Amino acid sequence: MTCDRCKEKPRKDIQNLKNRIHRIQGQLNGVEKMIDENRYCGDVLIQISAIEKALQSLGYLVLQEHLETCVSDDVVAGNRNMDEVMDLIKRLK
Repeated sequence: MTCDRCKEKPRKDIQNLKNRIHRIQGQLNGVEKMIDENRYCGDVLIQISAIEKALQSLGYLVLQEHLETCVSDDVVAGNRNMDEVMDLIKRLK
């Protein structure tokens, strides 16, 4: 279920996605600094967990948009094969 719409049209809230990516990059830089400073392992792990959750949240936003646009358009067009969608959801987990 590859959709040309995903390649041709801009995402609806690209600035929100980019802001989230920049925040994640900042968190990663913070973890690098914590490691350089030999900070307590527990504190580093807490920050890594926060980064994982932020990435998961970003992925869910992209998946939601994909479902609301590309997948929805395909279903309306008669394509009811959800193999790609299921694969994407499994990969996101």
